[in-house]
Amino acid sequence: MEKLACLVTFLFLASLFQPLTARDLEIDVFQLDVSQSGCPGVTKESWPELLGVPAKLARKTIQQENSKLTNIPSVLNGSPVTRDFRCDRVRLFVNVLDFVVVTPQVT
Repeated sequence: MEKLACLVTFLFLASLFQPLTARDLEIDVFQLDVSQSGCPGVTKESWPELLGVPAKLARKTIQQENSKLTNIPSVLNGSPVTRDFRCDRVRLFVNVLDFVVVTPQVT
């Protein structure tokens, strides 16, 4: 039982920790301006209100607001991702507890 308590405590603390990596710094430098991307049919491009919500709920909300966004994967925060731009993709960067930790946007 003590091991379970330690595991739960570790997972809780890990969810609060957001590592500072080179990838996090590159996002600010190389962030695309989606409003000029010319994605047809995409009316909303980012969802800041979804920070801190479970990924399943965030995915459902995004799909309800725009059915053209069909590729909505969950990605562990800090994991490497491709830099290609697709009008049908919104990546959900999540922590170990599957909560959104970065503002979802069309990428």
